[in-house]
Amino acid sequence: MTVQSEPAPRPSLLSRLLTLRAGKMLASNTVVSTGTFLIGLGAMWLLVENGGMNTVLATAISFLLAQTLHYLGARLWIFRGTDRAVASGYAIFLANAGMGMAITVSMFAALVQFTAMHYLAARVIVSIFAGLAMFVVNATFNFRKV
Repeated sequence: MTVQSEPAPRPSLLSRLLTLRAGKMLASNTVVSTGTFLIGLGAMWLLVENGGMNTVLATAISFLLAQTLHYLGARLWIFRGTDRAVASGYAIFLANAGMGMAITVSMFAALVQFTAMHYLAARVIVSIFAGLAMFVVNATFNFRKV
């Protein structure tokens, strides 16, 4: 007679995120995010100051540019060795970026509409919240490393 054992329950999301491995991925993500964010911020500044573009539209465009660069960093360094195919990973990453863009643009619009905050300062503050949400989704769902 064989006894079938139940598979061990999967640890909670919080316990998976609070590991050294996830912390190292978050640190790597922070480096890539900071670099691509600075590129996006520079593009945003150019679009607004030299191109005369509306700040909310410039936020969306510069965000998409930065996210495309971020995906390259995620594939090559942060989540290296993922079993997700490049094309489907990029599609999911962009869908995740859409969630991040919704968070970014809505929080940004609220901050510049309802506070006297400079648009670049508002963009920096918003990036922290959107970036953490996007890291969790990418780490757990897209690249399946946490």
